[in-house]
Amino acid sequence: MDNFIAARSQMALSLGFHIIFSCIGMVMPFFMAVSHFYWLKTGNIVYKNITKAWSKGVAIFFATGAVSGTVLSFELGLLWPEFMKHAGPIFGMPFSLEGTAFFIEAIALGFFLYGWDRFNKWFHWFTGVIVGVSGLASGILVVAANAWMNSPAGFDFTNGQYTNIDPIAAMFNDAWFSQALHMTIAAFAATGFAVAGVHALMILRRQNVLFHTRSFTIAAIFGCTAALIQPLSGDISAKDVALRQPAKLAAMEAHFHTSKAAPLIIGGIPDEKHKKVDYALELPGFLSFLAHGNFQAEVRGLDSIPEKDQPPVAITHYAFQLMVGMGMAMMLLSVLYFFAFWKRKHWLSNGWLLKLFVLATPLGFMAVEAGWTVTEVGRQPWIIYGIMRTAEAVTPMPGIAYSFYLFSAVYISLAVIVVFMLYRQIKMVGTLYDTSNENTH
Repeated sequence: MDNFIAARSQMALSLGFHIIFSCIGMVMPFFMAVSHFYWLKTGNIVYKNITKAWSKGVAIFFATGAVSGTVLSFELGLLWPEFMKHAGPIFGMPFSLEGTAFFIEAIALGFFLYGWDRFNKWFHWFTGVIVGVSGLASGILVVAANAWMNSPAGFDFTNGQYTNIDPIAAMFNDAWFSQALHMTIAAFAATGFAVAGVHALMILRRQNVLFHTRSFTIAAIFGCTAALIQPLSGDISAKDVALRQPAKLAAMEAHFHTSKAAPLIIGGIPDEKHKKVDYALELPGFLSFLAHGNFQAEVRGLDSIPEKDQPPVAITHYAFQLMVGMGMAMMLLSVLYFFAFWKRKHWLSNGWLLKLFVLATPLGFMAVEAGWTVTEVGRQPWIIYGIMRTAEAVTPMPGIAYSFYLFSAVYISLAVIVVFMLYRQIKMVGTLYDTSNENTH
């Protein structure tokens, strides 16, 4: 494994690991705030127990996310020194603000965890809301930095020099809104389905049914609502990518030939040698409509882009198909859930619906990982789109492959530890929050 592949692999591993904790850190505090609000308004001890149980999960994910996020910041300098040398002064502002949001989140979380029966009850609830707001802001600021890599702005690039730097314009680049919106909704959908799936499993096992039913309802409403509106943000993102990164869109759809009334490809196996897609379902004109709002519009294919500037087609296409497939599955389950919620309430206690949520537990995070694969692989061979190639930014330091192996071992160990801690936390719910002590008024 050469340095370039090792560096990219280590960055992919780190991002893939960290994004899960980022999503949960952005979203779980809002679940926690809702249950806490119900406790304060109703006095129902079930909601207090839910809030305390979720707050411990938030603390676990916050600690792990802080570690993995810190590693990522070091890796940017270690693995991509040329990138940081030029890009750091331009898009450093969102990273600085993200650090501020992180510290606010840490302080607020400390207040919340140790504030039970010590603060005014509404101030205590407000600290939990601050945890969510600052976590959400932190995630959006990081996405703004990534969006800048896809849509460079806030500087002039002449004769290899970066001049007239404007950090505000860099942060609010053309891609930041669509990426931030899409990522935020994805985080709510992924976390909502994951949490709902865990509680659905506990209900099926008849463990603390009331506790887990109330928890399931909060998580499912958040997750299903996000899943239903996600296609709208996906449409915004697709039109944005079509305008700014036609190579990425072409790779996502394995669209080899520039054409009008371009078909939308569903599934299929790209054949890059013969410039075609085998075994795909084609919807005539739909790619033109999704990209430009016109069924007859022309969509640029890979044939209009020099081969040296084309992203890997197969990986980008498969990741995009996986993301869309997982999103559609969650959307269909969301429609079913809300129909049951409003019209067929007896379905909510039926095992088949709960089993569907258990099966859907990982779908959101699978979609998130696939989406980030599309974003990063689809931008290649550029680390700063159209300005700096990824190969130009990699460190000349030897031995990066060994660093990749070491970090792989560290992340696998962390994953095992986190899973163990969460499993123990879920098991503890059965003893700490016994339904026989729950006041259901």
